[in-house]
Amino acid sequence: MPETTILFEQAIQLLQKLISIPSFSKEEDKTADVINGFLTNRGIKPQRKLNNLWAWNKHFDPAKPTILLNSHHDTVRPNSGYSRDPYDGKIEDGKLYGLGSNDAGGCLVSLIATFL
Repeated sequence: MPETTILFEQAIQLLQKLISIPSFSKEEDKTADVINGFLTNRGIKPQRKLNNLWAWNKHFDPAKPTILLNSHHDTVRPNSGYSRDPYDGKIEDGKLYGLGSNDAGGCLVSLIATFL
């Protein structure tokens, strides 16, 4: 299987795992743990302060311009209008549904895949 396909599948699995964990603002310690583990398992040494994580690329050079890839992993509470389980992360007709799937879970896992 091509490396890009593997990375894509891993990103989808990470997003589904993040969706399955309630991560309301200031209560996102469990999603921070998952992200930390995901990076660590791939040889990245993330830094952490409270629920904030960051890492430097292996080619980081402070003498060169720096690009910051930034997102968040907290969500708002689901409202009563949800017609699906907000924590299921199910894929139907090629679309992944769940609380935080596009704000900002999809962005977050895409940035992580880009970093890797």
